[in-house]
Amino acid sequence: MAILEVQHVSKSFGNTEVLKDISFSLEKGKVLSLIGSSGSGKTTLLRCLNFLERPDGGVIRVNGEMLFDAADPATMQEGEIRRKRLHFGLVFQSFNLFPQYTALQNVMLAKELLAKEKPDYKSKKKEIHAQIEAEAKNFLDQMGLSDRMDNYPHQLSGGQCQRVAIARALALKPDILCFDEPTSALDPELTGEVLKVIKGLADQETTMIIVTHEMAFARDVSSQVIFMDGGCIMEQGTPEEVFEHPKEERTKQFLSRFTNQ
Repeated sequence: MAILEVQHVSKSFGNTEVLKDISFSLEKGKVLSLIGSSGSGKTTLLRCLNFLERPDGGVIRVNGEMLFDAADPATMQEGEIRRKRLHFGLVFQSFNLFPQYTALQNVMLAKELLAKEKPDYKSKKKEIHAQIEAEAKNFLDQMGLSDRMDNYPHQLSGGQCQRVAIARALALKPDILCFDEPTSALDPELTGEVLKVIKGLADQETTMIIVTHEMAFARDVSSQVIFMDGGCIMEQGTPEEVFEHPKEERTKQFLSRFTNQ
């Protein structure tokens, strides 16, 4: 059974259709790479999955749970949006770390805010805090940042900031980890550093959706590839099918930019 089902999702900004009839599914433990030119709708699709943008039409399910159905107003209640968002962990291209917090505090923050809403928080505050801190330290250690936990974002390199952002997303234990061009703000050396971390997550069978312009990486790490153009899915399949034997002319034209470099 698919962990994620997206059916006929659409999104417009004013008179501009940004997503047009988007449908695909993703199996648990698999990696989906979204490729395509800038402005093709890849980031908007991620934002719709995370409810940072609300789709205009379609259906989104995770683990069989209906997260969004344009035909059912009950799925669009504001009070449910934050809970539904927890199914997805989003890693932004610009890190989006809080500058006033250390790396450890950035990773702990969301879980602490959620914990405060629980009825037993006041009576178990120290115990809950200790558990959240231990888990955050473990995720930062996985990212190779055990010696940087007390550093603030301005004391970290871009690659280190992105690894903190990945640890923060993992800390909420999402069903699906989403990356929005995670290396676009990094130089080549730091890009390799972050891609190595993502490859490690793929090897651990972490379910992921990755928006990327790193074609060699997408070909290597993906279970499934979707090529988007003009807000539409033009082609989807295995890395071999899309990269080695593309059927659509637009896919061939897009990929030729990378093979000719």
